[in-house]
Amino acid sequence: MADPDMEAEEIQSTVPFQLQFDKPIPSQVKIAEWNPEKDLLAMVTEDSKILLHRFNWQRLWTVSPGRCITSLCWRPDGKAIAVGLEDGTISLHDVENGKLLRSIKSHKVAVVCLNWEEDGQPMEDESCNFLTYEDRTLRFFPPAPRIPRMPGLCSGDTGLMDDTEEPFHEVSNTSHQPFNILCSGDKDGCICFSIFGIFPIGKIDIHQFTVYTSYLDKQTGHQLLNGYTHKVALSKNLCQLIVLSFGKLVENVAELEDKSHRNHAELSAVRETSEHQNVSLVGLHCLLLDTSIFHKRKNELHQVAQQASNIEDLFEVVRASLSVMHKQWCDALHIFHEKFGPLSSLIIDHGLNTSPQEEFLSLLCGARTSPALHQFLVNSLGELGLKHVAKAVDSAGKELHLVVREHLQPAVEIIGFRIGELKGFSRWRARYQNVGLDEKLIENASERAGMLLVQVERFLRVLSIVCYQFENFFAWIRKCIKLLMAQPTDELANFNSELVVIFLKFLIKHDPVRQLLESSDVDDAIKVDLDTMQRIEELVTFGGFSDTGYLRRSLAKEFEQLECSFKEALLKPFTTISKMIQCEEFLPLYPIPSSTVASVHAPTSISFYQDAVPCKSEGPKPSYGLVDYICFRIPDDSLDVSNTIIIVRGFVYGSGLRNMENYSLEAAVLSIPEGFHCVDLSLYKETQIVLLLNEVMSTSESPGKSCMMMVQASELPFVSVSRSATSNMWKLNELQGSAVELDMNNGKIRSVPHALSAPLAVSASRGVACVFASRRRALVYILDEDEDEASDMD
Repeated sequence: MADPDMEAEEIQSTVPFQLQFDKPIPSQVKIAEWNPEKDLLAMVTEDSKILLHRFNWQRLWTVSPGRCITSLCWRPDGKAIAVGLEDGTISLHDVENGKLLRSIKSHKVAVVCLNWEEDGQPMEDESCNFLTYEDRTLRFFPPAPRIPRMPGLCSGDTGLMDDTEEPFHEVSNTSHQPFNILCSGDKDGCICFSIFGIFPIGKIDIHQFTVYTSYLDKQTGHQLLNGYTHKVALSKNLCQLIVLSFGKLVENVAELEDKSHRNHAELSAVRETSEHQNVSLVGLHCLLLDTSIFHKRKNELHQVAQQASNIEDLFEVVRASLSVMHKQWCDALHIFHEKFGPLSSLIIDHGLNTSPQEEFLSLLCGARTSPALHQFLVNSLGELGLKHVAKAVDSAGKELHLVVREHLQPAVEIIGFRIGELKGFSRWRARYQNVGLDEKLIENASERAGMLLVQVERFLRVLSIVCYQFENFFAWIRKCIKLLMAQPTDELANFNSELVVIFLKFLIKHDPVRQLLESSDVDDAIKVDLDTMQRIEELVTFGGFSDTGYLRRSLAKEFEQLECSFKEALLKPFTTISKMIQCEEFLPLYPIPSSTVASVHAPTSISFYQDAVPCKSEGPKPSYGLVDYICFRIPDDSLDVSNTIIIVRGFVYGSGLRNMENYSLEAAVLSIPEGFHCVDLSLYKETQIVLLLNEVMSTSESPGKSCMMMVQASELPFVSVSRSATSNMWKLNELQGSAVELDMNNGKIRSVPHALSAPLAVSASRGVACVFASRRRALVYILDEDEDEASDMD
């Protein structure tokens, strides 16, 4: 723990970076990110727990996903946090209580980097008028139903989740959210894009891109082999994505096949020359991807994502409703068969060659009651047993009816309306076909939604008939028990003998309610009479459903087909957008030995800053310019240098500019003084860089020194880096002669009384930094001297 007297002395000496807290932590932290809007710090410990602390170090909650956490980032408004897991899942958690809001399996392997960016510019039409989209669903429908839950709905449970349990409301309420994109990269080189973090809209594999670079004075096309996505950063206008990836460059196989003039001897000569000159193609590479489709079509994508994400939430309501209904009905029928099952054993025990149905029909027709049936009704079942089973079936029928009316039916109706909205969008071909919305596919999903709504109505009708049949049968059984026991029957409810016969012949073994709730195969199709099928086929001429076999399917099967057709319709925009994301530029940063790719520790940071002079665009209004800064530490075994940090700027410039002559690529080199080692770094607001340095200890007994310092990157002597072909693939190696050595005696530098370890968590919006000691301590510093006092913070 820091000495308070020492701290007081340092503060009086105007030492930069006021220490706010020095606190112990339960486990070493491997990931840490400040909330962009609130004074909250999210940390991931080595045992994969998420801790959320306030600025005053009050812990708000702890969540353990039960799987290894590999990445983390905040939603731009700070209301949700995205967590990447080792199995490829991305989970979204509520900032208020850490509750899981949504879980999406976007990748097949570990999600190693996340970046969530929103478009700060209001949506405009072609005439520069601001656009505000209204969710018209709220005009015609009440609030969407929530997921029903067990236990029974009639025992005081409303069937809704608790008022505080809104698993999808927070992430799906996109009507008033600024358009935003969540980017996620995995260790196999795949990058996924999700609108609002919940609607997948694209996926690319960096290995599929052909990049052009030059080495050995030969301009060739290459592809990344075994690319490991290290970091992704989407520009604030959503037009470009910077990707840092470790991997090996290999010559494009397709190009090799096309170069028929190059014989085997020439290829061997190239390989021998490469080995002779010790040209390594393994290292950290920087790719610039063109994602301008997100900016150009953000209005359309916003609408598609809003409707589709709400539909998918309603799918969960339908799925849960069917599951709850199936379980409750099966439980009630299990009680029925459990109570009436002993009759079969009694018939066998009495040596009779009949069935329970025949015994009941014989009793109904007024024939002599067999000893087995008499014993069953009077002794085995009795009035109490009959009352119990009648109550179970009656309660299940009421519960199913309530689930349909309050959850299933409203969800299906809203699904139909929202798909209709998408159908309307798809007919605006000039705008929505550009994002892949296909009218025929949406029309198919719309028809499936209509079929499902018809199936819900049929289910209600079948449920009512079956429940009434059971009620009628139980009324007859109750009267039979009274007569056998010579008790008065005047006050008993009347029953219908014809319905009892129907029940005994068809329903006692066949369960149409359960059949509708289960997924049925073709061989187990529901039987429909010929007259009904003929009328349905005739309706096609008048605009009826083109698929006339829907009544042969169960309710559950119809829902499966709707979900399948909807996913098929959304796959078209997904593949369309994915094909529009292309590699625009490529920059190799530094080489490393191939054996160390998996274990290399690479402190890097990427930020975008608004240019002082807005760039001119072809539109009616000038768009704001963006300058990118890429900061990284060169490993000691790379480029024959040690203790070096490089800052590259101008890799991306402006809003969607493709003409490379409009801007230049520049780089600056920082040399860390001998005896110190850079633990981690982070770009900070106004192009500043915060560094964590540890003194290299000569002996294990020496504690060494640690410090945090801030460097103004814009004041460094940047050197232009040519974008043209050169004989040296690792162009940044040319800058070693212009390196600037850090001054450890002047500037913003603060000694830290602990040996430091990564990560470094810096908040540009709040002006604070949190550093972590290698012995489980967290230190929070105020980076700006004019920052408000902690008491003024949230």
